[in-house]
Amino acid sequence: MSHRRRSLSLVALAGMLGLTLSTPAGAEPRDVGRDISRDTLAADDGWAAADGGTTGGSTADAAHVLTVRNRSELVRALDGGSDTPKIIRIAGTIDANTGDDGEKLDCDDYATGGYELKKYLAAYDPRSWGSARPSGPQEEARQASAAKQAERIELAVGSHTTIVGLKGAVLKGASLQLRGSDHVIIRNLELRDAYDCFPVWQPNTGGLGDWKTAYDNIWLRGSTHVWIDHVTISDQGHPDEDEPTYFGRNHLRHDGLLDITNASDLVTVSWSRFADHDKGLLIGNGDTATGDRGRLRVTLHHNQFENVVQRAPRVRFGQVHLYNNRYVVPADAHDYRYALGISTESAVYAENNAFTTPGHVEAADLVKSWNGTALHQTGTLFNGYPVDLLAIHNAYNSGSERDLTADVGWTPTLHQKIDSAVRADREVARGAGAGRLR
Repeated sequence: MSHRRRSLSLVALAGMLGLTLSTPAGAEPRDVGRDISRDTLAADDGWAAADGGTTGGSTADAAHVLTVRNRSELVRALDGGSDTPKIIRIAGTIDANTGDDGEKLDCDDYATGGYELKKYLAAYDPRSWGSARPSGPQEEARQASAAKQAERIELAVGSHTTIVGLKGAVLKGASLQLRGSDHVIIRNLELRDAYDCFPVWQPNTGGLGDWKTAYDNIWLRGSTHVWIDHVTISDQGHPDEDEPTYFGRNHLRHDGLLDITNASDLVTVSWSRFADHDKGLLIGNGDTATGDRGRLRVTLHHNQFENVVQRAPRVRFGQVHLYNNRYVVPADAHDYRYALGISTESAVYAENNAFTTPGHVEAADLVKSWNGTALHQTGTLFNGYPVDLLAIHNAYNSGSERDLTADVGWTPTLHQKIDSAVRADREVARGAGAGRLR
């Protein structure tokens, strides 16, 4: 497993010089072998290494290297999404659904304007309301309540920022928002349960209607030079499968784990674990978003997608290099849909990825296309056997999907050593996710 870094950590440098480093106010040394907070991305590590690489907050001065232990400290350290170089070390568990006084907040604390779920359901029951979009007092109250929660849990991450987790660090209930940010690094952190208290009913979605939620654990919009490494993201605490059914549809509480949209570019996601979720990772958010052309260049390598129903990833427009990833579908995953979504003008180059599934999930289920036509794939392993996902898709598609071509119009050049799928399967199983940096 290779984890080469371009810069030398301060701790290592001090040791070479025989010095003892003092710790800035509000910070503390890591309790692991080395300080990763000033690491920058290696010069060959995926798309985020292009055009000068990704440096995060590595140039932060001592006053902007802070350890945070609660939401209030984290908000102060993020400084409203400022572009001041900063390094933020997260210690322990931080719950974004927390008041300024440190008290835990729940959905009732955000509800305002007379919103009540029981009243909302009665007001917009399709049997009486019909198929029009919700409007009126309860929808207005839902919107006002949702705005209160968003103000609390959406946390802006500005340019030149590094966020690292100390041992066992967890960020719960938060949505990290990168809007127009440049040079951001997020590493060694577990993110859980970006729970939406106020989903909206959309009567015409999918023909039967559906519930739409608001928050991704991490959302990139118009952001560049972003490295996400050794994070674990899941719905732990509130799985959607445990939610009730209203109007014949599961009352979803979570959106995506990681979304990369709105012409974001030059992103590397490595050695991370995405788990126990419906919609995992979206790259490009709309078929008509033609401004994404030439952008959305993303590398995904050595990640584990475990019990992710769909979007691992789904891609529009982007040039995405997908190599040495591990996919695990559990035996009881009866709602599984697909792994690779090939959508409008996407160009996915997939190498040496490993899939493990139960008997009811076949190789033909792994790829789905909507208006997309290009998928280059080699070295794919399916339940221990080599397969050609492109040939299988074209042979078994029902006519509702286009045949795919292997010509994606580009060849990746920025990447580290690409292992066999067999080796990657083993290495990712033991090395991906928060707390597993070597």
